[in-house]
Amino acid sequence: MEILITKEKTLGQIKEEFSKKFPHLKLEFYEVTHNNGEGTPERFQMNEGLTIAHARKKHGEGELSINANQKTNTLETKFKEIYGLNVQVFRKSGKIWMQTTSTDEWTLSHQEETSAERDKKRDLTEKEFPDMG
Repeated sequence: MEILITKEKTLGQIKEEFSKKFPHLKLEFYEVTHNNGEGTPERFQMNEGLTIAHARKKHGEGELSINANQKTNTLETKFKEIYGLNVQVFRKSGKIWMQTTSTDEWTLSHQEETSAERDKKRDLTEKEFPDMG
């Protein structure tokens, strides 16, 4: 998967492209950086209407290669090093989105598969026991 990063593209467009490939994952962009294993408070989230030109700290442009075998923290680091963008990957867990702080060493495919499997189990439970959902 390639995401073309241009100064005109919005953070929301990047998030959308990423989620098309990984529907159980999402990206959030932040004004501040975070260390491995740490989350970022929601109050620092950047508006997804911002263009890359207004959000980035470095002026790199071009394609960002994202593949399913890439570790979560590698993707976050690439955004930081190439574009100066602070990004956090989230994984869907039931009906909530969790920052992947404790699973940053997992690949994106492992994150996606784990979330998809949990969704499948939850859906089966809700069909079998509708009052529990």
